[in-house]
Amino acid sequence: MTVSWQPSCPLAHLRTRAQMLAAIRRFFEARDVLEVETPLLCPATGTDPQLDFFSSQFNFPPSRPILFLQTSPEFAMKRLLAAGSGSIYQICKAFRNGEAGRYHNPEFTILEWYQVGYDLRQLMAEVAELLSQLLQPFHASLPTKQISHQQLFLDATGLDPLIFCVSDYQAYASANALPEAFDLCGDDHALWLDFIFSHCVQRMMDKNTIYLLHSYPAIQSSLARLHVDDPRISERFEVFINGVELGNGFYELADPQEQEARFDKEIAYRLSHDLPVVSKDEAFLQALKFGLPDCSGVAIGLDRLLMIALGSESISDVLAFPVRV
Repeated sequence: MTVSWQPSCPLAHLRTRAQMLAAIRRFFEARDVLEVETPLLCPATGTDPQLDFFSSQFNFPPSRPILFLQTSPEFAMKRLLAAGSGSIYQICKAFRNGEAGRYHNPEFTILEWYQVGYDLRQLMAEVAELLSQLLQPFHASLPTKQISHQQLFLDATGLDPLIFCVSDYQAYASANALPEAFDLCGDDHALWLDFIFSHCVQRMMDKNTIYLLHSYPAIQSSLARLHVDDPRISERFEVFINGVELGNGFYELADPQEQEARFDKEIAYRLSHDLPVVSKDEAFLQALKFGLPDCSGVAIGLDRLLMIALGSESISDVLAFPVRV
């Protein structure tokens, strides 16, 4: 078998990546946000049932512990916030198992940052400003559209995502030739929302527009605060351009009891659905007990952003050496 040794993307795309990374660092330096590094190989990982992970055994006696490649640097960065770091950002690799395709590589690059004292609206405004600056050399000025998840879902499907009636969702799936949803989603509200959103709602977003989709259903937000006036929704937003998800942000949950209860619920779900078992990140929970400052945070997928900037059709067009499957 012949194996290609050459990079998957043009060298010009690597130069564009380097320019984008430099522009990001200038953006945060001007705002006095500290760049940090945290471990990618850790003794614990997230409990979110929607995420699969890579694990490795550390061959160091006597304990020979299992270590995890992080799906996000979030827990370690929040430990820094609790220690008094102030606002911080990080550009790093993240890893997700079981994902490969046009928009997915199991190893990918993210930008994650936390602004102390920011609420969700302030962070959304900063995200829009950063994306506009990064995309300006490639596109005419892109408009920004802020809309609630509930409103966009209603507009696209006629279904209210905050009210779950399985027969209504099944009827919608039948009318839209999506019979596979019946077996995949069962009577799980969160799975139905994810399925219909990815198959129908995302495709109806306006082109060449920065979408800031906020106020997600509470059942889809393991690390965000619930809305003070409506516990059915959470202080979470996502960023989309041309129907492509680029980022996920939270007004960060700081209550250690509530966070641990959510971890326990997700671990129980994993057990009941025969998913890989993980333990709670006790160091992260201890940091929350010490005290997380009031803050909002977001992670942006830089490979996908580079795809948008360059008009690429596949993530492999912007990576030097993607995983080949």
